[in-house]
Amino acid sequence: MLRGSEVVRTGPLVAIDDDAFVHPTAQIYGKVSLAAGASVWPNAVIRAETHEVVVGLRSNVQDFVMIHVGNGTGTHVGADCSITHHVTLHGCTIGDHVLVGIGATIMDGCVIGENSIVAGGSFLKENTVIPANSIVAGVPAVVKASRDSGAANRFNAWLYAENAKAYARGEHRFWAEADLRAAAARFGLTRD
Repeated sequence: MLRGSEVVRTGPLVAIDDDAFVHPTAQIYGKVSLAAGASVWPNAVIRAETHEVVVGLRSNVQDFVMIHVGNGTGTHVGADCSITHHVTLHGCTIGDHVLVGIGATIMDGCVIGENSIVAGGSFLKENTVIPANSIVAGVPAVVKASRDSGAANRFNAWLYAENAKAYARGEHRFWAEADLRAAAARFGLTRD
């Protein structure tokens, strides 16, 4: 597995921290920066022909995610976020400690407040603003509840950051071998 500057499927404006992990099948082009501990998983695509895409500390961009800039906006993902499988982010801002569920689409000008969850399959139309500590779902998506999901979302991001370190070492069974109960407790969570 490749780390940081070893990644070959990128363009000249891509800045990847040496402590970031990028799977060799990921494609990253344009003005894109990946912070320390960020991870980009198989077949993800990140493109920024205009504006910029920023992926924050310890955030993960999972398998088959598409991140692109909008017509008038870049895409910014905060720290400790999980952008799960098959998500599309297009010219939006994702606050810190957010989990975006499988298959969700977040369009141009949207802003997702910190500690939120966007349910799988949700579609957020242009310029939707979601307050912090929200649970969002639907087509079009709306706030369904208010709850601080920050600790759970940080734990999920930590799992991916640790898994990325294991993948970089050629180890692909981190979650099966780690003491996840003890790890969850460090985030104030219980895990059965």
